[in-house]
Amino acid sequence: MGTQTESTIKLEIITPHGVVFNKGVSEIIAVGVEGEVGLLPGHASFITALQIGILAYRSDKETRYIFVNSGYLEISGDRAIILADSAEQAEDIDVERAGESRRRAEEMLKQGEKIDFARADASIKRATMRIQAAEKMAPR
Repeated sequence: MGTQTESTIKLEIITPHGVVFNKGVSEIIAVGVEGEVGLLPGHASFITALQIGILAYRSDKETRYIFVNSGYLEISGDRAIILADSAEQAEDIDVERAGESRRRAEEMLKQGEKIDFARADASIKRATMRIQAAEKMAPR
């Protein structure tokens, strides 16, 4: 864990399986249910719901990405806490597995009436966001 200074926010991302991230960062951009939320040190306190998406953060002048599978974000003082259903750092995402998950969900949608459309759609969105997060970290 890095040291926290006055110009950082301590970002913690917690899932039912444990802590995914815990570090001081200089900027956070998350996907709230009402749009993107940008957070800098000294931001006003608030709570918002998060949708499936890619969280970006800056640390040591480098932008990194984390897939967040919906949840809640609370910022208070110099601390931001995200409670998420699941989350993965971009470099840890298995792109092949995510692609296969997306293909299975797309096939389910093609089956028609015997499918839970909302579940299949959410599965496609999760897989797509995971792939996009991993691709952002891929060497260019």
